[in-house]
Amino acid sequence: MVRPDSGAVLRMTAIAVLRHLAFGVCLALLSAGIVRAMIAVGVMDTPDAGNPRQRKAHEQAIPKGGGVGIVAAFLVGIYVLYRYANFARLAEPYFGGLIEASAAIALVAFLDDLRDWPFMVKLVAQILAALAAVGTGLYVSEFRVPYVGPLQAGWFGAVVTVGWIVFTTNAMNFIDGLDGLAAGVALVASLFLTVIAAEQGGSFVYFASLLLAAGLIGFLPFNFPRARIFMGDVGSQFCGFVLAVLGIAASRFEAVELSFLIVPMLLNGVLFDVAFTLVRRALQGQAVTQGHRGHIYQVAHRSGMPAPSVAMTHWGFAALGGLACLWFIASSPGWKAVIPFTLLGPQLAWVIYVRGRAAAAGVERW
Repeated sequence: MVRPDSGAVLRMTAIAVLRHLAFGVCLALLSAGIVRAMIAVGVMDTPDAGNPRQRKAHEQAIPKGGGVGIVAAFLVGIYVLYRYANFARLAEPYFGGLIEASAAIALVAFLDDLRDWPFMVKLVAQILAALAAVGTGLYVSEFRVPYVGPLQAGWFGAVVTVGWIVFTTNAMNFIDGLDGLAAGVALVASLFLTVIAAEQGGSFVYFASLLLAAGLIGFLPFNFPRARIFMGDVGSQFCGFVLAVLGIAASRFEAVELSFLIVPMLLNGVLFDVAFTLVRRALQGQAVTQGHRGHIYQVAHRSGMPAPSVAMTHWGFAALGGLACLWFIASSPGWKAVIPFTLLGPQLAWVIYVRGRAAAAGVERW
């Protein structure tokens, strides 16, 4: 048997990557075209300055629903993956469940953009979508722990998965309050996840992350640095849901212990902001389900920090999370349980900085 030339293998790999990138460019253009169409349709997001619970930062009506472009690019790409890339598919029940659940969450979120449903209606829809994904078997079935080995999660893994999907879906929705913030974070996270999955041989996570990134690339120029359109709940909830599900799929990277921590590290800024804010409001006796402008990023903006600077700060948190993931994957087992906690340092520094700005501006005291 003649051993294949290593250069030929590298050239084949490069050609494959170029094909993937070309396909991604096509999907980005599709996303951009749909976003432009949604601007023309003009489903407006109108601020209500007289509402004490107003959480919107913009002062003029701006079109919303740009997330339709992200959703369309992703679902078209997933369809192509389903039909023509069997090697990169999940097992049939998982794959079908992911497509149906992600399409359902996008549809409900889009209807919410049109009708502004109560929070509980959206929450029930999110729980049902999470249960649909888990019902196909796509949940954390085991935890690979350093020095211990795999621990079977059983029903506990299914419960944790539902909670993770619902929390992450809402977290991305809550963080979508400034131009480019949520979309930029999702883009940075999906790009890092694409690279990580390629290195770990996770074909499905690689392709799905690439598809999500393509849709976001088509949308982001219309949303940053000054928004011509918002992605709306249809975009933010969809991105949160897909990233949460990809986190479950990434938990099955066999060569990486504690791999279920990869996506939480990528979304560390978003998850910390939302968790911190919910706990703070609960301790202060405030209703956590009501709209407000008390998230850390919102207080930073209200204290005079420019919206693009706040958004890019969160992009930086996502990039730090990506670098931490690369360190995490390459580290010895003894470090794997420590590395995620290193991301708390920048978050605590951010809280201290924003609190100082808020105190100086007389905005909101924590």
